Amino acid sequence: MCSGGNSDYCTLMIQNSQLAQLGLFDAKVPRYTSYPTAPHFSSGFGADTFTGWISEIAPGSSISLYIHVPFCRRLCWFCACRTQGTQSDAPVLAYLETLRTELAMLRDRLPEGVTLSRLHWGGGTPTLLSPSMMSELAGAIAEVAPFAPDAEFSVEIDPNEIDEPRLDALAKAGMTRASIGVQDFDPKIQQAIGRIQGYELTRDAVDMIRARGIASVNADILFGLPHQTRARMAESVQKLLSLNPDRVALYGYAHVPWMARRQIMIPSDTLPTPQERLKLFDTARKLFLWDGYAEIGIDHFATADDGLTKARDSGHMRRNFQGYTDDTSDVLIGIGASSISRFPQGYAQNAPATSAHTKAIRKGSFSTTRGHVFSNQDKLRARLIESLMCDFQIDRAEIAEKFAAQSGQLDALFEDVDRAFPGVLSITDAGLFIPPDARPLTRMIARNFDTYEMSAQGHSSAI
Repeated sequence: MCSGGNSDYCTLMIQNSQLAQLGLFDAKVPRYTSYPTAPHFSSGFGADTFTGWISEIAPGSSISLYIHVPFCRRLCWFCACRTQGTQSDAPVLAYLETLRTELAMLRDRLPEGVTLSRLHWGGGTPTLLSPSMMSELAGAIAEVAPFAPDAEFSVEIDPNEIDEPRLDALAKAGMTRASIGVQDFDPKIQQAIGRIQGYELTRDAVDMIRARGIASVNADILFGLPHQTRARMAESVQKLLSLNPDRVALYGYAHVPWMARRQIMIPSDTLPTPQERLKLFDTARKLFLWDGYAEIGIDHFATADDGLTKARDSGHMRRNFQGYTDDTSDVLIGIGASSISRFPQGYAQNAPATSAHTKAIRKGSFSTTRGHVFSNQDKLRARLIESLMCDFQIDRAEIAEKFAAQSGQLDALFEDVDRAFPGVLSITDAGLFIPPDARPLTRMIARNFDTYEMSAQGHSSAI
């Protein structure tokens, strides 16, 4: 019964009832960090197309570069990334040599005057590289293209796998932003997901980072983990807030053991229900907002002076494989096994297996094995979905300007989505708008603009 003074609880229950009727707690949909999503890339897509797209980059333009390091000293059970465990440096050294060769191949094919607007090292655990390995990799990248004046260089950092010498090497290489995986600070939850990482260890890592003048610190935290409760969620978020991160990604844990075999180690009966996941997200969200963070898209929070907040406010926020970004470059080139590149013409993905990727590079060819060439419909729908994911709205005037030949489709598309979500959306002459109370449905609403077939098993919970 919604009686008494607990109005917040009553509002949440009413909202949950409406969300349940619309299927939020049963749906599995893409995260839409790309469109079309990676499962729809075609096999047999070769290096010739990839190198052709590189040659068509405008001379003097800025591009983004992603470096994938697919190694970890230990494999966390919750993780679904393409990684492999190693206790030896031998495979890492061999892979680093492959990266240097691949970077040299890219350097030789890039048009003149290209600069880097963004550089990101991800994984895996890029900080398992020794200081000398980091310096060698940074040097190889510097030979490809110089940084643009306003460039940003970010690195994913595991507090269990970082120290003063490695941070010195990263700072010397020009790192401007550190991205730290937290997941959750509760010991019981850490034990359940195979990721032991104490608060003090994380705090010390943040202190070492900032002591080197690296002012921007990102953090990732998960909701929907085994044994997670609202009280535990609140405690972990409060500990995270004490570290004063500039940007936080509040991701929902995706339990997909049929895709990520190591997740079998996490019993499904310890996981929160979809309804509980929404409450966990709401608990964390309120704490971030109470602490003065701006809400960015569906799952990010940032300080007022962070670049992501400024991009949101100016309408320049984008979405890519790393999530939300303020990078406006049209080209993102992925280096390393399984990396995905994005060009104005389409997507290109390297061979997922390290061995296959290395074999191709040693033969003097990029390892591109899958990809997708954008159709005009892809470009239109990609922008519609990105607009919803970033801004919770679709601007008719913008679409009419960018897609003049196709903008006439909007009325029919808006009618379809309005029928699918009756009484939820605001549709006017200005465009389509998702009101705040309906924003948990954003990925489902975006799915309505997706023309590709989807296997629900291949995607995560909508909440």
